[in-house]
Amino acid sequence: MDAFETAELVAAQDRPGEHTYVDFLRKELLSLGVSVWPAGGEDTQQPHTEDEVYVVMSGRGQIHVAGEDRPVKPGSVVYVGAGVEHRFHSVEEDLHVLVFWAPPSGSRGGAAAPGDSAGH
Repeated sequence: MDAFETAELVAAQDRPGEHTYVDFLRKELLSLGVSVWPAGGEDTQQPHTEDEVYVVMSGRGQIHVAGEDRPVKPGSVVYVGAGVEHRFHSVEEDLHVLVFWAPPSGSRGGAAAPGDSAGH
């Protein structure tokens, strides 16, 4: 069985002041990861070749999707379609975000994760 505790996933990502991303589940049609954007940090990700759903577990900031801004906080859920420009900004408190990818991250030839050196 694949089962996880979000508190443990967040604790494993605790690198103050750094953006981090880790996939923790990868299946044929879906992958999940946890991404952390530090307060005051910069999100340099580019559009992905897969659909994404972001679920904010903790922190506060803004997300820019297809020319529109909206605040995010714990409990915020944001869908971003493949190829759509998006990024987090104005991060007031470290953002810990659960990321759902369909199909799995990088499976359509794009970079594998938000914020990685392959253009995210």
